[in-house]
Amino acid sequence: MTQRGCLVTEIEMELSSDAEKLFETNEAQDTASEDILELNQFDGLPFSSRYYKLLRERETLPVWGAKCQFTDSLIKSQVVIVTGTAKTGQSTQIPQWCAEFCLSAQYQNGMVVCTQIHQQTTVELALRVADEMDVNIGNEVGYRIPLQTCCSPDTVLRYCTDDVLLREMMSDPLLEQCGVVIIDQAQERTVSTDLLLGLLKDVLLARPELRLVVLCTPGSPEKFLRHYGNAPLIQLQGPEPCQLLYGSGRGGVKDYLCSALRLAIQIHQNEMQGDIVMFLATEQEIECAHAILRREGTTLSVSDVELVPVTLCPAQGDSLSFLLEESKSRRVFLTCTPTDELFWALHTIRFVIDAGVQKRFVYNPRIRANSIVIRPISKSQAESRKQLSGSMGKCFRLYQDDTSLPAESVPHILESDITSTVLFLKRMEIAGLSHCDFIDRPDPEGLMQALEELDYLAALDDDGNLSEIGIIMSEFPLEPQMAKTLLASCEFDCVSEVLTIAAMLTAPSCFLTAPVEMREKALFCHQRFQHAEGDHFTLINIFNAYKCTQDGLFSRVEPWCEENFLSLAALQTADMIRSELTEILKRLELPISLPAFRFSREQQYTNTVARDIDGLGNYFMLTHKHVAQLHPLSGYGFIQMAPQYFFYNLPPSESKELLQHILDHGTAAPSKGKRKGQSTNSTPPIEEQTHERCSIQ
Repeated sequence: MTQRGCLVTEIEMELSSDAEKLFETNEAQDTASEDILELNQFDGLPFSSRYYKLLRERETLPVWGAKCQFTDSLIKSQVVIVTGTAKTGQSTQIPQWCAEFCLSAQYQNGMVVCTQIHQQTTVELALRVADEMDVNIGNEVGYRIPLQTCCSPDTVLRYCTDDVLLREMMSDPLLEQCGVVIIDQAQERTVSTDLLLGLLKDVLLARPELRLVVLCTPGSPEKFLRHYGNAPLIQLQGPEPCQLLYGSGRGGVKDYLCSALRLAIQIHQNEMQGDIVMFLATEQEIECAHAILRREGTTLSVSDVELVPVTLCPAQGDSLSFLLEESKSRRVFLTCTPTDELFWALHTIRFVIDAGVQKRFVYNPRIRANSIVIRPISKSQAESRKQLSGSMGKCFRLYQDDTSLPAESVPHILESDITSTVLFLKRMEIAGLSHCDFIDRPDPEGLMQALEELDYLAALDDDGNLSEIGIIMSEFPLEPQMAKTLLASCEFDCVSEVLTIAAMLTAPSCFLTAPVEMREKALFCHQRFQHAEGDHFTLINIFNAYKCTQDGLFSRVEPWCEENFLSLAALQTADMIRSELTEILKRLELPISLPAFRFSREQQYTNTVARDIDGLGNYFMLTHKHVAQLHPLSGYGFIQMAPQYFFYNLPPSESKELLQHILDHGTAAPSKGKRKGQSTNSTPPIEEQTHERCSIQ
């Protein structure tokens, strides 16, 4: 071969090599271009780099392995039941898969609605899912909680509280705008959740295209399976079990608070890094634990790591959003929530201290009051709490290994005042849903009392159906008694005052609990607002003072609340509730009068329904012979009041005779057979005192 021929061959080889490289480069660019141009099916825009980062995190969740199984079940069945703990990712991923299902070419029947129990969890889940779906909150993903809506006509996935969805069913009983309804935390069996599960059974029959997904914890799906027949069950595998340690004391959980505090300090001094969750029973225990750990934490620093207590109470609207960042300190999360749902986004927890008890409000229809009951948690709750610590953590149970825990918690509908529930169901009869297939039917005695209460409030007609007043009452997001009071205020020209009272009673308590060293100062500040005629008027004073401070030229509302030991969040909530109630009155074209009622500080009430028995705040309730206590923040003091409703509805009895004597003479009548010299104010016999205790609020 000549030199020229060799040169041509080398040139051709180089050109061929360059062509191959160019082809590979173009192919790589095309592939990269396809990745860059991959469009989000929800908003039509290219995905951001954060989407792919979060996608890699999502694919590591335990729920991800069940995506195909879940999608197939959703296509073939109207009802799908999924069990898993908070750390499996079911509350964030399954709603997204349902949204994809609703947007598919084969199925376009509305949006996805996912219910939650706690308002703050509802908002935080919506924010997280919007981030994962790479869309803006309030557009394709939104949320709705009482007094706050963040949605648009483009919303395809919406988180909301279960009570909000119930109220929506009053105007849209078949949920025509929904393609999939997801009931999360179904094992908690709140009254609203049970109503939804009962009503949706008929809605599914009327709408074969509708899908229902029930999310619950392991150990609790049996009743749901029986309720919905042969629904497919998907069981998610959580993290590997952590190290489990039990208490060994003979006293069980009697002194669990001291044990829990001692254990938290020992963990901080001897264990590896990681946050602690401490499950207690009451807010008072949390307050005490917080004060002790705050005092001791500064002196217990280990390697410059401080022990910091953090209070999380769902009733007070505490949020985790500001706690998601990494912290150099070891945090002890103090909570009395029975569930683990507040901690779904926290991945720094390594230790769980479980007292094994919870506080429940149990309604007694015979005395028409709630009693506070401390009882064991269920096995399902215990297992869910254990999962929070992860496979590398430890769970300390402050009860013995052989302690008998109930299989599941008692449904709230069996222990609550169901007057509001019955009013709602009567309203749903008008809307076309005349039957609610309860998983657990309410107690007949409570049901009869609820009907009697509604009849007394004129909410029912002679046939037992809702009257015009009952229909109007159902429009208000209030207890029926308060709704009727608000309607009556229109007649007596005191709408403004009753609006304020209703809003303040519906919102969380506005009184802040001060540290021990500042209790006296806080009490003095609260007493400045007290009104001689009772706590309701005190609430009006506080709200009016708040509005005056808020409406000033230079608003000092935040420091004003701090100075007076009042909750700014609670007062803001009350203000929003009052505005909502005002709008409802305007929509119903009911008269709204200006403030016209004037309070007389000199008038004192002498009627009595409860008698002080020991001078220590214990009162013997004459209507049903139970011992009760005034709320610690009550301003009634020695003022004893008796609404005429209680007196005239008392059956003939010794109690009514005693009450009549007090009304006539101002003092209690001597008891029959009383020994000479015995005090008329003596403590009732022991057998009369051994009853449940309830709190007059």
